[in-house]
Amino acid sequence: MGFFSKLKEGLAKTKKNVSAQLSGLLAVFTGGDDDFFDELEEMLILADIGAGASADVVDKLRLKVKSDKIKTPDEIKSALTDILADMLDLGGNSLKLGTKPSIILVIGVNGVGKTTTIGKLALKFKNEGKKVLLCAGDTFRAAAGEQLSIWAQRAGADIVRRDEGSDPASVIFDGINAAKARGADIIICDTAGRLHNKSNLMNELSKISRVIDRELPDADRETLLALDATTGQNGLIQARQFKESAQLTGVVLTKLDGTAKGGIVFAIATELGVPVKFVGVGEKPDDLIPFDNREFAEAILEN
Repeated sequence: MGFFSKLKEGLAKTKKNVSAQLSGLLAVFTGGDDDFFDELEEMLILADIGAGASADVVDKLRLKVKSDKIKTPDEIKSALTDILADMLDLGGNSLKLGTKPSIILVIGVNGVGKTTTIGKLALKFKNEGKKVLLCAGDTFRAAAGEQLSIWAQRAGADIVRRDEGSDPASVIFDGINAAKARGADIIICDTAGRLHNKSNLMNELSKISRVIDRELPDADRETLLALDATTGQNGLIQARQFKESAQLTGVVLTKLDGTAKGGIVFAIATELGVPVKFVGVGEKPDDLIPFDNREFAEAILEN
């Protein structure tokens, strides 16, 4: 199954929520009266795009309908697709991992799918011929290290871990040294997923960042926030908190196939200015797919 097909399948609940209503609106579209735009804005808000982002979309669409003299349903659907795709274009949805080693730090609260995301990323890079090393930096959650070890075995990746309760920054330090010694291409680090509003977690992230700055000052680094799409706007609150304490380079939106509110992607882009780099649309290893802004916009609006 191709990426676009997987994306459409993973967005089935969101599509059902959006496309049916949109089809009804477009069926009576005659040039864009106020009722049409009001109902469209309400539809976008219900898809969890967010009030501010939805208003912005509708304002831009109003202007485009007027300037381009749009009259047909196909024309307005195309215009809406363009606007949504542009909203998600933040200048870089791909990972920047050009150095050897490069390092990926995966952060996020417990239960969002961090460990699974790391495992799927490890498999992806391994299949691309990369040598991968995992760091089990979530030393506070029982069984976190064991779960990551299972993924390491599946992916054929090395892993560095310590006993439960160990200092996470020390695990990252050990992992970096091991990666240098073993010639790893990519280091992927798990981190503790305690509540995002706890200062000790944020201090921990700062400490890990200092270790990376010191040990790999010239390495390409991605700091990815794993967010559970099913939490909707609550996930956006988490993202704001993490952005304040970590230099986020991207978001991995997990469990997109389990929600009718996939529009949270737009709220992340507009309110945080952080690109979505991967979306999780299922349980299989290859169900973590690279994000493409235009394909996403087209998939949401497709009947």
